[in-house]
Amino acid sequence: MKIGNKVRIDRGADVRAHQGGEVEIGDRAYIGPYACISGRGIKIGQDCLISSHSGIYGNSHNFSDSNLTIREQGLSYQGIVIEDDCWLGTGVKVLDGVTIGKGSVISAGAVVMKDIPPYSVAAGVPARVISHRKL
Repeated sequence: MKIGNKVRIDRGADVRAHQGGEVEIGDRAYIGPYACISGRGIKIGQDCLISSHSGIYGNSHNFSDSNLTIREQGLSYQGIVIEDDCWLGTGVKVLDGVTIGKGSVISAGAVVMKDIPPYSVAAGVPARVISHRKL
C-alpha cells in the first residue's frame, strides 16, 4: 500500500490490497466514511475526493464454469485508475478494469462499469457521461 502526503482516510473506511497487489492513494486525497477500496492495481490520483459509502473494487469473481461453484473459480484482476482531481459522490461503485479521467465528477449512486473520459460528469446505473467540465 502506498499512501501519499496529507491523505485523509475517514472513520470506518476499509482499504485493502489483495495478495500480490497494490493500492496507491495520491497526495491530498480524501477517502470518506465507510468507503471500501479492495483489490489489486488500484490507483487513486492526487486531490481526489471519494465520498462516503463508495466502493472501488479492483477484482471480479470468475463464474463461467457452471460445474464449479463461483467460489472455486477464483478471482480476476484488471485494476482501476482514478486520475487526479476526481470527485466520486456518495455511494458510487467503481468496478474492475475502469479508468476515470482527470477532473471528472461521478454523481452519487452511479455504478461505473466503463472508462470515463477526462473532465466528464457521469451519472446513472450504469454510469454514462451527461456533460463535460471543459469545452
